[in-house]
Amino acid sequence: MTATLRRLYFVRFAFAITWAAVMLAIADELNPLVVTLLVAYPLFDVAAAVVDARAGRSALLYLNIGISSLAAIGLAVAGTSGIPAVLRVWGAWAVVAGLVQLIVAVRRRAMGGQWAMILSGGISVLAGASFVAGASAANPSLTNAIGYAIPGAIFFLISAVRLGRTAKETATAR
Repeated sequence: MTATLRRLYFVRFAFAITWAAVMLAIADELNPLVVTLLVAYPLFDVAAAVVDARAGRSALLYLNIGISSLAAIGLAVAGTSGIPAVLRVWGAWAVVAGLVQLIVAVRRRAMGGQWAMILSGGISVLAGASFVAGASAANPSLTNAIGYAIPGAIFFLISAVRLGRTAKETATAR
């Protein structure tokens, strides 16, 4: 399971960094391409949760699959209503998915490399609440949602590296 999770975390890092870079380049306004990319982020989370659930068999990951699927649908609909609606859906998704990530990481802490996932889950909850609150601002922006992906990517990278070190230390101890 550790090897699968480590590869998954590296892939999630690469996706989130790439997604953030593309969004920063094009997300000045809400248009069909931006909405497509916004929908793609939780759909990628669905795919990652499927891989993770098969490897780790955590029932909470199946909950995350449902939450992220609903978020993708919600973002597609919200994309027709404007940035405030998008931020509300994105924020609600970040709160709930962050709670799931936090709980799963706490349960996996004995594996090693999970402290970054614990932090990421907690930060996701706080960031999600700020997106919902920020949706009511005079001039809401997608920049914060884009910035949300970058720390998440870094946390996935840290966890992937730590999982590799933990696996090596465990192999050496045997």
